[in-house]
Amino acid sequence: NTTIRSTVNGMVLDVPVKVGNQVIESNNFNEGTTIASVADIGRMIFVGKVDESEVGKIKLNMPIEITVGAIENKKFEAVLTYIAPKGKTENGAIQFEIKATLTNRDNTFIRAGLSANASIILEKADKVQALKESLVQFDKKTLKPYVEVETGNQKFQRIDIVLGVSDGIYVQIKSGLKSSDKIKVWNQGLKTEEPKP
Repeated sequence: NTTIRSTVNGMVLDVPVKVGNQVIESNNFNEGTTIASVADIGRMIFVGKVDESEVGKIKLNMPIEITVGAIENKKFEAVLTYIAPKGKTENGAIQFEIKATLTNRDNTFIRAGLSANASIILEKADKVQALKESLVQFDKKTLKPYVEVETGNQKFQRIDIVLGVSDGIYVQIKSGLKSSDKIKVWNQGLKTEEPKP
């Protein structure tokens, strides 16, 4: 009998050989036979791919939110730790491999090899004034954003505003509006709506 010790502490994920199978030790001429796959489940790593059109927007140590398909209604925080320097062509598009290390897992058991999706947070704004993007208008000549604020009974005044980050539904208002202002819903008649704090 030969005692074989794992080089890391962890959980045995797979034992590809059975009793009676011939195994070969790794050497200069042979990579050897894998008798077990062991992984440290406490150090889960997300591995994914980013399209070439998006890879220029990301950088190391960016925060990431990971959702695992098999675990519903739960998001895991992670940090981007690796971006491949070279892309690979897949289905006609160049993809760059990325890796992220999970920073909080609670006590949730995540199995190795589960499929997951990652959302990379490029910009974030907390506790800011926001307005529905559909209420914002743009000047035809200068392309600067503005809204129409109610000054009297169905009387409106144009106010130029400065926009911040957007989630596709709401957009941050950096300056130009007060929370008490009533904004004209320009594409639905003469309704008004207040900015969301």
